[in-house]
Amino acid sequence: MCHFFSCVSDGNGKIFYFNAKMRARVIAGETPYQDTDSHTSIADFFGYRGNQEDTLNKYEYDPLTGKFVIDRLNNMDDSFLVEQQVRALDWSTVVPELIIKPIVHPLRDVTGIIDETAIALLKEWTSVRDSIRGPVWAWAGDSVRASIKASVGDSVGASVGDSVRASVRDSVWASVGDSVWAYIGSFFTLSSWWYINETDGTYPFQPCVDLWERGLVPSFDGATWRLHAGKDDAVVYEWIPDESGI
Repeated sequence: MCHFFSCVSDGNGKIFYFNAKMRARVIAGETPYQDTDSHTSIADFFGYRGNQEDTLNKYEYDPLTGKFVIDRLNNMDDSFLVEQQVRALDWSTVVPELIIKPIVHPLRDVTGIIDETAIALLKEWTSVRDSIRGPVWAWAGDSVRASIKASVGDSVGASVGDSVRASVRDSVWASVGDSVWAYIGSFFTLSSWWYINETDGTYPFQPCVDLWERGLVPSFDGATWRLHAGKDDAVVYEWIPDESGI
């Protein structure tokens, strides 16, 4: 299966891929192609059809993790030239919605410290989470899903989500899973977010992202909110809202 970002080359360093305009057409169903990162679709669009596809080299690159993969060499090995080009791409011309930034592992990369700002962010996050009309992961229903949501989700999940899940109890995973999806969403700039009331242009789940990037992972067991920090997933703060949410 092809993943974002996929491209093909002619063996001499000339690369072919779907840019933002073409991706939008594929997503809208205006082309015969079903996948924005299919090597076969890219080859076909640029005139390499049938057996001609077998003259092209196939590559994949993850701009978040920096991982470059040789999928298949059918021609002269031009991987060095291709890798240089994909690393230098202006991603706003490929997926304008994508935000390129480092993936932060909150329990490993940052020392979580409790202060008044952290507590305020937690209370703001609980308010946001209570106000949405559906699950946090539902934002993925946006059209960006058809292009790179899965790949970004895999990148963040492999780097962070799986190990965070292994650190916390199953009974609070639903709330921690919301944090993971909120963090994944911070890699996109979208005009709207499913099940979210109108925003002022800011990311609706930003309080959770701010906690995450401070090294703090929120969890909720139905009664008590907690903040976890450090490689041992230590509980560094607990809060039980009263009926008014205070």
